[in-house]
Amino acid sequence: MPKFAANLSMLFTEAPFMERFALAKEAGFSGVEYLFPYDVEPQEIAALLEKHHLKQVLFNLPAGDWQAGERGIACHPDRIEEFRNGVELAVTYAKALNCTQVNCLAGKLPERFSANQCHETLLNNLRYAAEKLAASGITLVLEAINTRDISGFFVNNTRQVLNILREVGHDNLRYQYDIYHMQIMEGDLARTIEQHINVIGHIQLADNPGRHEPGTGEINYPWLLQKIDELGYQGWIGCEYIPLGNTQAGLGWMKTLTVK
Repeated sequence: MPKFAANLSMLFTEAPFMERFALAKEAGFSGVEYLFPYDVEPQEIAALLEKHHLKQVLFNLPAGDWQAGERGIACHPDRIEEFRNGVELAVTYAKALNCTQVNCLAGKLPERFSANQCHETLLNNLRYAAEKLAASGITLVLEAINTRDISGFFVNNTRQVLNILREVGHDNLRYQYDIYHMQIMEGDLARTIEQHINVIGHIQLADNPGRHEPGTGEINYPWLLQKIDELGYQGWIGCEYIPLGNTQAGLGWMKTLTVK
């Protein structure tokens, strides 16, 4: 059966962030992920993880000014030093939280630079991050995000990610496959996962349309989860969806749609 991690940036938002760890444990989750930990001292989060016997599964590298609409800086030629400083900060947090995987958000294509310039910047930044993280036993994953929700996002489909992984050429870089984003961009979910399971380091889920709980949209999650299980995927599946209502009330899908 897949291991599900609660994404605390989207689930249990009825409560303040630091209270969501307890709620996730009470709901039956054994792992958690979220966008960013950097507004809280790492020791405070580590204490909650230990208290509630939770595994920190994933978080993102610093991604610029999120509140201002930035969604990553890894492809920005004028933000290389900031990106590298962010890698160092992420390593500090990952060590404190015993987290062995960190995600990179490439960001939106900046108007001042060409796509080629941004591509080369992204490759170099990924090489740097993969090497730095490898030295601490932390895997780097790269996520593709749909351009309907985030217009102009630079990395937005599986083929592009695979090409980037090949060009970077570092065995510490893997693919974070988000089912919701890729259903929008390309579909063909099961075959894509099957063909590239060897480079997928993390999976996230939500249904489409709406990005709500599995079972609320068009994706056949009972079949797809069974397929992922049959493929022998050993990683976590992050529940990165927007609950239709109260988070706890919407968790029935975990009983009815998971692998029997």
